[in-house]
Amino acid sequence: MKEQKPIKVPETPRSRKNCAEKGCLRSRLKRAVEQQSKSDEQFIIRTKAMESVADGIFIIDAQKPFFPVTYANPAFQDMTGHSNKEIIGKNYFLLYGAEADPRVVEEIRHTIVQGRSFHGEMLNFSKNGDKYWNMLRITPVRDASGAVTHYVGIQTDVTLLRQREQELKVQREDLLHVTRVGMLAEFVSSLAHEISQPLTAILSYAQASQRLLGDREPKVREILQFIVDDDQRASEVIRRLRSLLKKTRPETTPLCIQELIGQTIALIATDLTVRHIVLKTSIALDLPLVCVDRIQIKQVLLNLISNSFEAIEPVKDIREITISAVLQEPGMIRVSVKDSGSGVRTEDLPRLFTHFFTSKVDGLGMGLSISRSIIEAHGGLLEVANNPDRGATSYFTLPVYVEAIIQK
Repeated sequence: MKEQKPIKVPETPRSRKNCAEKGCLRSRLKRAVEQQSKSDEQFIIRTKAMESVADGIFIIDAQKPFFPVTYANPAFQDMTGHSNKEIIGKNYFLLYGAEADPRVVEEIRHTIVQGRSFHGEMLNFSKNGDKYWNMLRITPVRDASGAVTHYVGIQTDVTLLRQREQELKVQREDLLHVTRVGMLAEFVSSLAHEISQPLTAILSYAQASQRLLGDREPKVREILQFIVDDDQRASEVIRRLRSLLKKTRPETTPLCIQELIGQTIALIATDLTVRHIVLKTSIALDLPLVCVDRIQIKQVLLNLISNSFEAIEPVKDIREITISAVLQEPGMIRVSVKDSGSGVRTEDLPRLFTHFFTSKVDGLGMGLSISRSIIEAHGGLLEVANNPDRGATSYFTLPVYVEAIIQK
C-alpha cells in the first residue's frame, strides 16, 4: 500500500483571522496575568510596609454605622494593648481608654462625621490603663464620586518626647530659680552695703552728742544710748547678712564647653521656634575642658541669650543668634553670643554692668551684674560690644582646665 500523505488544508483569510484572534487573546491573557501579578506584588509590599512601620496605622469604614475598624497594624495593637480580634469590626472610639479626655474624643468624632481630616496630639490610655501621648492624624479616603468611603489613621507614640519636654521644663524652672535667688542675693548684698553707711553715720553722731553732753542732761544721754545700742544691733544684723551672702568658691568640675552650650540650647529650643529666631553655632573642634560650675555657666548663657531675644524682638527681617566658642591665647576659651538685634546705645555701654541699671521697661538691672560676678569668680571676664553692622555681641572667657593641658 502506498503511504498516504497528510492532507494540507488550504489557508483561507478567515482561518488566518481566527489564529490572529487566538494569539491576541493569549497575549491579552498573558498581560492580564502579569499585571495582576504585579498588582498582587505591590499590594504585598504595601501591606508589609504598613505591618513593619513603628507608627500605628488603622483603617475605619466610613459607610457603616459606628465607624468599625477594618484594619490595624501590629504597632497600633501594641500601643492600644488590644489584639487584632479585639479591634477588627469594633467601634473605633471604644478603643480609647475611659480616662481619655472626652472633649478631644468628641472633637475627633465630630471631625470624622463631617468628612474632614484631624491632626492633633492627645493623652491616651492603653487597655491595661498605661498612659501614652500620641500624635494622631486621620485622613478621609474618597471614591471616584467624592464620597468618603474610609478613613486612614496614623498615630505616633510621642511619650518619650513629652517626657523630655517635661524634663527640660523642670531644668528651665530650676535655672530660673537659681537666677532669682542670685538676683535676690545680689540685691540684698547691695542693699546691706547701702544701709551700713547711714548706720555708721548715725552711730558717729550719737556718740559725738554723748561726748558733748558729758554728765549733763541724763535723760537725753539715756536716749542717745538707746540710739547707739539699736544702731549697733542693726549693724550686727547687716554684718551677719553680708557674711551669709559673701561669695564662696563655686562647685567646679571639669566639663566640655560644647556640651554646656548644647544643653543650654536644648532649654531654649521652644522659645526659638515661638519667636521665629534662627540659632547658629560655631564651636571649634577639640576644645580643652574648663573647670566650672555647670549650673552657674548655664545661668550666664541663658541670661545672655535672653538679652539677645529682647534685642531681636522688634526686628522683622534678619532674626539670628550665633553662639561660638574658640580657644583664645593664653589658655582661655572665649564664648560669644552674637545677635542681629538693635544693639546697645553707645551711652549705655559703660553702665551695662552697674547694679539696677536696665534699658528694659520691666527689667531689674541685675542679670548682667550677676553674670559678670559669676564669670569673674571662675577667673574670666564678661564684656558686651556692638557689632560693626548690626546687633551686639556678649562674650565671656573661661580659663582652660590646667590638668587637661598637662595630660595633653
